Amino acid sequence: MRVAGTINRDDIAAVRERAPIEDIIGQHVSLKSAGVGSLKGLCPFHDERSPSFHVRPAAGRWHCFGCGEGGDVIEFVMRMDGLPFAEAVEYLAERAGVTLRYEAGGRRSSESGASMRRRLLEAHRVAAEYFRAQLATPEARIARDFLRERGFDREAAEHFGCGYAPQGWSHLTDHLRKSGFTEPELKASGLVSEGQRGVYDRFRGRLVWPIREVTGDVIGFGARRLHEDDQGPKYLNTPETQIYKKSHVLYGLDLAKGAIRSERTTVVVEGYTDVMACHLAGVTNAVATCGTAFGEDHVKVVRRLMGDTGQTQLKVGSHGAKVVFTFDGDEAGQNAALKSFALDQQFLAQTFVAVDPEGMDPCDIRQRDGDDAVKRLMERRVPLFEFVIKASLAAHDLETPEGRVAALRTAAPIVAQIRDRAIRPEYGRRLAGWLGMEPADVLRAVSQAGSRGSGASSPGRAHGGGAPAPQQAPPPYDDGPPPMDPETGQIVTVSAARPNPRDPVVRAEALSLGVLLQAPRAIVEEAQAFAIYGELSREAFVTAQYAQVFDAIAAAGGPADATADWVGAVVEQVGPDLASLVSQLAVTPLPHDKPAEAGVYGRSVLARLLDNWLTRRIADLRGRMQRAGAGTDAAQEAFAEMLRLEARRRELREL
Repeated sequence: MRVAGTINRDDIAAVRERAPIEDIIGQHVSLKSAGVGSLKGLCPFHDERSPSFHVRPAAGRWHCFGCGEGGDVIEFVMRMDGLPFAEAVEYLAERAGVTLRYEAGGRRSSESGASMRRRLLEAHRVAAEYFRAQLATPEARIARDFLRERGFDREAAEHFGCGYAPQGWSHLTDHLRKSGFTEPELKASGLVSEGQRGVYDRFRGRLVWPIREVTGDVIGFGARRLHEDDQGPKYLNTPETQIYKKSHVLYGLDLAKGAIRSERTTVVVEGYTDVMACHLAGVTNAVATCGTAFGEDHVKVVRRLMGDTGQTQLKVGSHGAKVVFTFDGDEAGQNAALKSFALDQQFLAQTFVAVDPEGMDPCDIRQRDGDDAVKRLMERRVPLFEFVIKASLAAHDLETPEGRVAALRTAAPIVAQIRDRAIRPEYGRRLAGWLGMEPADVLRAVSQAGSRGSGASSPGRAHGGGAPAPQQAPPPYDDGPPPMDPETGQIVTVSAARPNPRDPVVRAEALSLGVLLQAPRAIVEEAQAFAIYGELSREAFVTAQYAQVFDAIAAAGGPADATADWVGAVVEQVGPDLASLVSQLAVTPLPHDKPAEAGVYGRSVLARLLDNWLTRRIADLRGRMQRAGAGTDAAQEAFAEMLRLEARRRELREL
């Protein structure tokens, strides 16, 4: 979908610097002033009534003090729109006017590739506007009737961007040419087909739906046959192009992403009209595949939006992520369920099936019984594995001993693949009841199927999707330099409970790090503050995590070498485990009124931190004197050092 290769690091830094974080986040969050240089609003990643989501434009960071999420502008887009890192960078680069260069795997003309992508997106924007305008023409009455008969009025059509591709040979092609698009661009767009007489419209005489990326950009279309003389397929989609990969695309994702993210639930339906019906009925987390089965790449898209990260073990009855599939009750629907069950192990989310007893899809249900009936369909969902078990039993004659044994052989491996091992025995007993067999015999068959089968009962499976069990964090280090990863050179972080902000010592340490992250130039320009910084080391911090952040600040070059993406440089040094803590420190409002006072304030908090450290060292020296004994050389050395530190502490308190 995107230009191949690794994005140049300098260009990534330019995107961070030039993409205005307050504007990008402001598209999703209503931000209000929270003091000088700070903004706040309601977090888009969890439900809250009081704003705990803070943005610090000068630092280029955001952090929610409610849920703990945080990062830079790229990480916000990744989290908000469910995009991988490279696609988030490219999305922001287009809006910030940054031309990206690509490395690795050979250099190619990334500028022309990015330019072609922009042209293809623009062509689809123009095409979408053209189709929408055509829906109001007399010729498009057949399309309007199709929508109306299924319960979709004009407002619904506008909401989903529905349009009409007129009959004829080259109406859209001619319109795009007049709009300045070249022949190569038309061919690359997927909007035209090519024959002996040249290019012509791919979609003709059809109702069309725009297919959008999660960011809202139109990248393709789905078109429904309307006229009896149309010899083409019932549904025709955009072919594979540079910007359209059907295995990655879910129709309605741009409209559903907010509900998917907040509810941590995705509803997968089978068609465009089903998505429309669900959304209009209040099930606004519904999406559909576009001319292909739900596959592994779709799983990745959905997992990113739901936050289905595999960090916790799946347990039935938990309030984790959920995926609800809707299938027809016929053989094709059962086959689709079996294919989805094959993907079930890739989710941490619980997977369900919602099937209407009469085999109706959401569009038909809404048309006949109204919006509430669609909601009731979703409420009647059953676990996907239960649906698959019953579907497998339906293929056998359970009235005969031979049929029951064959059914057991088919169903036992399915039960063995249930990821939550705590409920496997319960479904084993249910299976025994459905088969009319002894529970002990069925449970034995399930156990045997698990031991020789796909490894569903392995510890990795229990965590969902075969995800490896989390690694143990390294123990906290004591003296000397922090441990480093030999491959990346990054500081190995210590995972522990977050520091208690009510502790005055912890607060002093946090404020010191906050000013170093938020106002490095002010520290450098205030001579006494910079001198105090030079006296500090990681031993000045009693909080292990803050000590690591201080080490990362030093590893990034210290405030004297602070770059435009200073906080990002510190995050890169501290590593992923404490990246959120750095973001938190970088956005926490500092108690000074004006930016001009940052240097003086920084001197004050750094002096307090150094004072606390000197106090601890003086106490240690007193203990050393007592242990050495009066009059000994060791006691005299400790006394001399104590006098020096006492003098320095008095100087600090006079600042």
